[in-house]
Amino acid sequence: MGGNIIGERFVAMSFGESHGRCVGMVVDGCPAGLALSESDIQPQLDLRKPGQSAVTTQRKEEDRVEILSGVFNGFTTGAPICMAIWNKDADSRSYEAIKDIPRPGHADYPARVKYGGFVDYRGSGRFSGRLTATLVMSGALAQKLVLQTLGINTVAYTLEIGGIKAGNITPANIATRYTNDVRCPDPDAAERMRTAILQAKRDGDSLGGIVECISSNLPVGLGEPIFASLESDLSKALFSIPAVKAVEFGSGFEGSKKRGSENNDLYYMKDGKIATRTNNAGGILGGLSSGMPLVIRVAFKPAASIAKTQETLDVSKSEQANLVVPGRHDPCVVPRAPPIVESVVSMVLADHAIRCGLIPPVLKGGSS
Repeated sequence: MGGNIIGERFVAMSFGESHGRCVGMVVDGCPAGLALSESDIQPQLDLRKPGQSAVTTQRKEEDRVEILSGVFNGFTTGAPICMAIWNKDADSRSYEAIKDIPRPGHADYPARVKYGGFVDYRGSGRFSGRLTATLVMSGALAQKLVLQTLGINTVAYTLEIGGIKAGNITPANIATRYTNDVRCPDPDAAERMRTAILQAKRDGDSLGGIVECISSNLPVGLGEPIFASLESDLSKALFSIPAVKAVEFGSGFEGSKKRGSENNDLYYMKDGKIATRTNNAGGILGGLSSGMPLVIRVAFKPAASIAKTQETLDVSKSEQANLVVPGRHDPCVVPRAPPIVESVVSMVLADHAIRCGLIPPVLKGGSS
């Protein structure tokens, strides 16, 4: 199986290139009987699309999704669902000038070697952040599926940018995360993050950060030991997002500094159900969901495309070269990442829910 396919029962195959005709996703394994239209997918794509503010790339793409198959009379049929977005604002001219000059921090050189020089280098081709639109297509579908059938709700938000960390995070202000440019629930931290991004942009530089994602109402027992544990599959999927360099669950790295007596989550009865008093495990034990909220943090590196002059190599001449990366780029990818993280997590949860038999192949009476 190629690297463009993920999932065992809810299977998604990504296609397209950044500056090609289109980008898209084919989803196989979605049950029949789910009410579905472009209006279910478009809102998540709108949250991810470029050109929304001064802290994102100014490439102007409508990112209007089209469902090409797998839906009839407003419901999924059980057949593969093909979704596509047509690229309309690609400008490849600047990439022709640097096709032999690998950009620091990009996949240009290893991709050139792997594919024998036949790789589509325009806008990074298959290695571009533009391909995250395909993840959002299938992820928005998965989000609706698990919410409608199991009540699983997934939210992601910016936790940290450039060392500035959100502090006051509550369910109420998480709901407002998309009302500011950086998608941070803490309004004071959000303003400081925005200022830091704009300063980095003026300096011809970029910033990285962390997105936190919480999924609630998970059933107990999602996941398969050993190599298909919930953590294993979530990590694999999250690392498919360009610029992701670290993933942690629950107490994560901080938990490694504690004693077991401090890090263990103690069981008790809450409203007639088994729960734990803390959630240092992040909702996963032994690779299986515990019924507690799934808590994940995803670290994004600073955007590799920057306006500063950098030293690199002209591989056609085997000579050192200086490079200022041309084009329109994000000074920080984190503000556009929360809907992508939500989507990827939802895809994995949908896949495991179907594998566990919690979602049937036909939704009786249809699910809207």
